[in-house]
Amino acid sequence: MNNNPLAEIFGFPVTNESERAKRYRENRLCPYHNRFPNCTKDKAENPLGVCSINHGSDQVITCPSRFREDWIILKNAAEFVWPKGTKWTSLPEIRLSDGDGQSAGNIDYVIVSYNDQGIITDFASIEVQGVYISGNLRNPFQSYMNNPATDFQWDGKNYPHPDYLSSSRKRLIPQMLYKGGIFKSWNKKQCVVIQKSFFDTLPKLPTTSKENADIAWFLYDLKYDATERQYHLVLAETVYTEFQAALQRVIYTKPGDMNDFVSVLQGKLDERIHNAPETHSPFELL
Repeated sequence: MNNNPLAEIFGFPVTNESERAKRYRENRLCPYHNRFPNCTKDKAENPLGVCSINHGSDQVITCPSRFREDWIILKNAAEFVWPKGTKWTSLPEIRLSDGDGQSAGNIDYVIVSYNDQGIITDFASIEVQGVYISGNLRNPFQSYMNNPATDFQWDGKNYPHPDYLSSSRKRLIPQMLYKGGIFKSWNKKQCVVIQKSFFDTLPKLPTTSKENADIAWFLYDLKYDATERQYHLVLAETVYTEFQAALQRVIYTKPGDMNDFVSVLQGKLDERIHNAPETHSPFELL
């Protein structure tokens, strides 16, 4: 049984002992276009250099910077928004304000098209999301860094695993509600970049055509290259949705059977009535 939760450390699997992989680990470098040459995840001085974790047979991306490999996320987004031949570029970390001038947060990337005079003619948003982790990832990472080994195993407590529910409820859905609502009011296209395994945990979204879509969901995966002994980011699927239909589906939970809930309430009430002391009686409306 493989008990190694660390799929990629500073861009490379633990089984990769190439000189390049060693150099990235020893110097704590990020190969995926971090704002600085070094990884800065969690702590700048002692970064948590885990790009992705093993979960069953999947490699789950935990660091948003991992999606920046070869900048294919920008190219694919631009091809959704504009026809071939359009002049465009990307602008990172753009502050967005609401109608009252209050911050609505930052957009990960805004791609802009422009004319021959350098004047913006259109724009669209790109939101990039890794997956939150439950459990302790720092301990196995530190254990590996203290003694790198190609057969690294971790049997410690609180084994790390992806927390898809928190990733959607705490991050993705609030972004769609707030920042996405602003872009929809402006009639501007939106792009969401996540891993396919994350998307598969969401409610099934009603789809539309590329031409009618408000949002393009770009679903990526990691594919292992045995020759390079390295994973590469690949586009697995693109899903097109309308804003309102997608939002309605993700914010409302499918209801269970009301009779089951009433049975739970009845059980609690029966317990209250039968076990209540004589000095206590259920409330009555007078």
